[in-house]
Amino acid sequence: MTNLPENQRVVITGVGLAAPNAANLTEYRRKVLAGISEITTIDLRYMEPAPAGVCRFAETRYRKKKENKRGTRAGCISVYCAHEAINDAGIDFSEYGKDKTGVYLGLTEHGTVETENEVYNISQFDYNTDYWTHHHNPRTVLNNPPGEVTMSLGITGPHYAVGAACAAGNAALIQGVQMLRLGEVDLALCGGISECVGSFGIFASFKAQGALAEHQDPTKASRPFDMARNGIVISEGGCIYTLERLDRAKARGAKIYGEIAGYAMNSDARDFVLPFGERQSQCMELALERAGMGPEDITILNTHATGTRQGDVEECKAIRRVFADCPNTYINNTKSHIGHAMGAAGVLELAANLPSFTDNMVHPTINLENLDPDCDLPNIVANKAKQLDNIEAILNNSFGMVGVNSVVIVKKYRN
Repeated sequence: MTNLPENQRVVITGVGLAAPNAANLTEYRRKVLAGISEITTIDLRYMEPAPAGVCRFAETRYRKKKENKRGTRAGCISVYCAHEAINDAGIDFSEYGKDKTGVYLGLTEHGTVETENEVYNISQFDYNTDYWTHHHNPRTVLNNPPGEVTMSLGITGPHYAVGAACAAGNAALIQGVQMLRLGEVDLALCGGISECVGSFGIFASFKAQGALAEHQDPTKASRPFDMARNGIVISEGGCIYTLERLDRAKARGAKIYGEIAGYAMNSDARDFVLPFGERQSQCMELALERAGMGPEDITILNTHATGTRQGDVEECKAIRRVFADCPNTYINNTKSHIGHAMGAAGVLELAANLPSFTDNMVHPTINLENLDPDCDLPNIVANKAKQLDNIEAILNNSFGMVGVNSVVIVKKYRN
């Protein structure tokens, strides 16, 4: 992907997000640099309270309460993030046709929240289906969140959801790049969304696996690489980017956060839930090859690590294979701040690092008090942000169940 013409180079020009600790990129960056987590504890139907990441944002800024009630929580987050991304990019659709704008959103799960709630509601009426909402089907189809975005913004180009477990946000970002390069669209809104804190089933499943984090202080529950880690903190959230081809972005004088330099996806083909470090390392190597980079060219490696014992160790094995001799590559983790936002994880974690091209800071991995020797990697930035002289490239790992792996590399934009 090196030496591409400007009409094949794809850049990020807008970011809209809702995270458990922030509702815009400026606030988000400030908090991750300061190590501020706002993970809280929520009450769950049928089981004890658990740590979780819950978003607080202006839910009626871009549509009415009635519209939110008819739609979904995932749709509400999506609409907010999409409008914020468009506004951040300064796009008024005078330069782009809405019929040549694509919406591609990654999802881990969708429809479980609505289904669980409806089943619970009719249980109060002896399971009489007369009390089942007629909105259920459009709420639970997989394309609901990107579809709600198109209705809110009047976009008539393609929209669809990309299902890739917890690699879905990265997968949708890759989809946007590919569609722009193919000329299928001129503007892409892409990212990832998660509404999973509303689903009892997701909490119960991780609990049954012994993979649901517990801690008396919820802000310390998410602790990747730490010896005391005991599982995942489930979070909701969303992040949507505006992607444009470089020639069009330059023509309208857009600000540019960074350039998509390379990407890759592959499959473990081994197990439903257990990760496989060898295949993860191959995914990183392929992304680097496509970017025309070596491991030594990466300044920040943002890890996927979720706080599960085997998952963290397997990723660290993969990183050692690829980055064995890279003293100028710094490693961090964003889930320690916001928990695991599932389909939104990769894109929210990338957003936490994007401003580093401007401020040359590496945000820390927090809650890292006693490093697991099996996770001992050179240059892990722990508990305190690190100032560098220059940051050139970010590699973002995002892996998911049923053995799906994704890597996205973003580099500092230079003419």
